[in-house]
Amino acid sequence: MSHVERKGLTLVAVLVAAVTIAPAQALQGQGSDYRLVEGWPQLPDGVEAWGQTIGVEIDGDGNLWVFHRCFSTSCDRGRENVTPVLKFDPSGRLVDSWGEGMFIWPHGFFLDDDGNVWVTDARGANGKGHQVMKFTSDGRHLMTLGTAGVAGSGRDTFDGPADVAVAPNGDIFVVDGHGNNRVVKFSKDGEFIMEWGGAGTGPGQFNEPHCLAFDSRGRLFVGDRVNERIQVFDQNGRFISEWRGIMASGMYITDDDVLYVADYQLREGIVIVDASDFTEIGFIDDAMPEGVTVDRMGNVYAGEVLSTDLKKFVRN
Repeated sequence: MSHVERKGLTLVAVLVAAVTIAPAQALQGQGSDYRLVEGWPQLPDGVEAWGQTIGVEIDGDGNLWVFHRCFSTSCDRGRENVTPVLKFDPSGRLVDSWGEGMFIWPHGFFLDDDGNVWVTDARGANGKGHQVMKFTSDGRHLMTLGTAGVAGSGRDTFDGPADVAVAPNGDIFVVDGHGNNRVVKFSKDGEFIMEWGGAGTGPGQFNEPHCLAFDSRGRLFVGDRVNERIQVFDQNGRFISEWRGIMASGMYITDDDVLYVADYQLREGIVIVDASDFTEIGFIDDAMPEGVTVDRMGNVYAGEVLSTDLKKFVRN
């Protein structure tokens, strides 16, 4: 699981000669490379079906962590007693859950190299939301970024923070994309370092940036969803390249730089590419995910929002 860093002021100018990578063509028949595992995992007692499931992550022991909207469309409006953070062992057995009453609209989800759990709450109500939070694996609160229930574009406010990722040195990156079009960088202690972005279609500009991932070289991939592209930056916010023709809602990059992209809007599946040049190497068509992750065995997990499901795919 690879992650990164960045620095400075707002990015205004960008290298004109930055590389643009053409969209990869869809491979035909790649859905047959993977098989859906029916009935996985075990739902909590009393729950018959998934609600909106957005965040999925694998920890170092192979457990699947899920961040979901309280088996509904949000954790507000009478759903406060439902735990939105779930932990499943590799067999699909629920082994832990926590987070009841803490969030309005669960969104971004990330496990750092120390096993800490990072989440974003992308709506605000009743003095909660529009924040990024850090927890231990057993749910003890460690840090909060943003002002509870307040939407803004300052150093201590967010408006719909969509995702969070942490670099190996501890620097924290937030894609503030459901209300603002920016990436914000903080130190490991939560001190503001820089931001970049702004609305637009040029290099370093965004239209609903939605997800983050780091490759093995420390480059930051940003899913610029409505602009139908993924932009790649260095750790200081300098534009490097882009891949067009993809609406990334979620991303996961393996240690050997295979990029899995959850695109339920344009490509309608999970697109699998080489992160170094976006050469397409696979596709899973039986999924409409916003969240995606991969375990050590190459099994793929998809969190679905519109179709409200959690899916596991194994290689044939």
